[in-house]
Amino acid sequence: MEETAIFAGGCFWCMVKPFDTMPGIKKVISGYTGGHVANPTYEQVSSHTTGHTEAVKVIFDPETISYKRLVQIYWQQTDPTDAMGQFQDRGDNYRPVIFVKDDVQRKIAEASRNALAESGMFDDPIVTKIEDAKLFYPAEPEHQQFYKKNPLRFQMEEAGGRAKFVKTHWQVNKTN
Repeated sequence: MEETAIFAGGCFWCMVKPFDTMPGIKKVISGYTGGHVANPTYEQVSSHTTGHTEAVKVIFDPETISYKRLVQIYWQQTDPTDAMGQFQDRGDNYRPVIFVKDDVQRKIAEASRNALAESGMFDDPIVTKIEDAKLFYPAEPEHQQFYKKNPLRFQMEEAGGRAKFVKTHWQVNKTN
C-alpha cells in the first residue's frame, strides 16, 4: 500500500533528505506544482513566470508512517511565518505550502497548523498555505536526490539559514 503527500518549503533540494531518511518512505521526488505551464523546466520555474512552486512528492507506506507524522516533519524543515520564500530562497516559487489531495489530508494539515499557531512557538502568525494538490511535474534528473549527488552544494544551501533555524526553533520538538 502506498500514499502520496506533496510539500513545498523553499528549495526542493533541502526538502528531500528529512523525508527520505524516515522509515516507511518509499520515494521522495523533487518537482514543480501549482503553475500554468505544462512540463516546466527548472529555468522556467526559476524565472517566476510559470506560477509553479518547487515541491517534493513523498510516496509513503501509511502503515509504517502516518500522514500526520509527515506534516510534523514538514513543519520542522520550514519557517512557517515566512510566506515569501524560505531562508535564502525568495519568491513565489519557494513559498511554503502543504498541498493536500483530499479532505482527510486537509483536516490533518489544518489541525496541525492550528495547533502550531496556538502553541506560542512563534511570535509572528503562521502563514503556510494549505492548498489542493495540483498536477505535479518531476524535476530534471540532476535535481533528484540532490543531497546525495552534491553533498557540498547541499551543505552550502543548508548553511543559508535553514539548518540554524531548524536547530533554534525545532530542536526541542523533534519528537512531537
